[in-house]
Amino acid sequence: MKKTTLAITIGLLLVANTGFAKTQRMTLEQRLEQMEARLEAAENRAAQAENKVQQLQIKQAAEIKEIKAAQGNTPVNGQTPAAETKKNASSPNLLLTGYGDLKIYGDVEFNMDGESRRGTLTKLNEDHTTEQWDMDGRILIGFDGMRKLDDGRFAGFSIQPLADMYGSMNLDDAYFHFGQENDWKVKIGRFEAFDMFPLNNDTFVEHSGNTANDLYSDGQGYIYMMKEGRGRSDAGGNFLLSKQIDDWYFELNSLIEDGSSLYADSGNVQGVDGRSYHGREMSKEKNVVYLRPVVSWSATDALTFSAAMESNVVNNAYGYYNNKGDLVDQSDRTGYGFTMTWNGQKADPLDGVLWNVNTAYMDADSEQDFTAATNVTWRNFELGYIYAHNKIDDFSGVVCDNDCWIDDEGTYDIHTIHASYLIPNVMDMQNFNIYLGAYYSKIQSSEEISSDDDRYGARVRFKYYF
Repeated sequence: MKKTTLAITIGLLLVANTGFAKTQRMTLEQRLEQMEARLEAAENRAAQAENKVQQLQIKQAAEIKEIKAAQGNTPVNGQTPAAETKKNASSPNLLLTGYGDLKIYGDVEFNMDGESRRGTLTKLNEDHTTEQWDMDGRILIGFDGMRKLDDGRFAGFSIQPLADMYGSMNLDDAYFHFGQENDWKVKIGRFEAFDMFPLNNDTFVEHSGNTANDLYSDGQGYIYMMKEGRGRSDAGGNFLLSKQIDDWYFELNSLIEDGSSLYADSGNVQGVDGRSYHGREMSKEKNVVYLRPVVSWSATDALTFSAAMESNVVNNAYGYYNNKGDLVDQSDRTGYGFTMTWNGQKADPLDGVLWNVNTAYMDADSEQDFTAATNVTWRNFELGYIYAHNKIDDFSGVVCDNDCWIDDEGTYDIHTIHASYLIPNVMDMQNFNIYLGAYYSKIQSSEEISSDDDRYGARVRFKYYF
């Protein structure tokens, strides 16, 4: 009996253990199946996420391309609140076309002058016989547009309207240019070509002149600076071709204008109205065409040599009428120039020296003019000297009014010393500068001239770029 009970108990335990083992094995299999199912679901979700990322990237690339294609169609006042924008939806916004970059900038320049007299050795015509104080200045607003391709080709424009302190609106540059970067360029409009007579900080050298107009003031002496065919004329326009080959630069500028605009409206000569030359009134017959080729070679990063000439190629463009009623041509003018520049400030802006040596010679009808100059700039201080020699072979004999220096045939030497000093970053503002400038000129003649044969002046210039 005991043996039978023991056998039954052992059998039941074996059956129970077998059932438990089967139950445990089925649970593990189910768990493995669940893990496989979860892994497959995770892979599906990852694939879907990757798909969405690719779609977003494609969409973003398309949006960027669309923005670049019409990048200028964003209003300049794009930060205006949405409510305000909706309120002013009917008012115009400044939009860009998307065909290039537009730069807007400005240049403020105001001067306070003290000088012995105006109109002498200058392009200005005011006549005074004693010292005087004066103020002048202007504000320039510039707009430069530029479109560049990946291969370096470009096209652009520049326009610079001026508003002066006397209430007049004028224009500095206005031109269109196109070409290949660091290779060739074409430039058309109103501008100044290559500077063949740099004066550095020419703060107050009144006879320096920066346009093709009113450079020659009859009876006052002529300091020729290779500017007659340079451009920025109020009576014509420029067409310029240039080419860069390694260290060589070539330029050909043509200026088409009313050639008589070279001479200042006189008022200095008795009996002559308008523009005069050697005491005679100039009459225009047709426009002049100045051709002005320039060659410049950079010997090193600091040293540059430049040579140029300028000549009017149109005969009988202007002149005066003699007693027989015939036109006497005065438009035959040819000039030559050479300049050397050492610019040590490229390598050392603080202690580097900027040094120019300039020469120019003009061969004109009944007059020859030679000019030589040098100037040095170091640590914001500039000092220069200009020598000019005028040889006049013919003069009408009209008595010059208002203390003119030159009223007869002969040779005249003009000596000018000029200096300037830059006070940079006024009030710690990077683009706000003050220039202090002064000049002194004295004339010597083969003929007897008055003892009052010198001119002098000083200037304070306020300059701000923005």
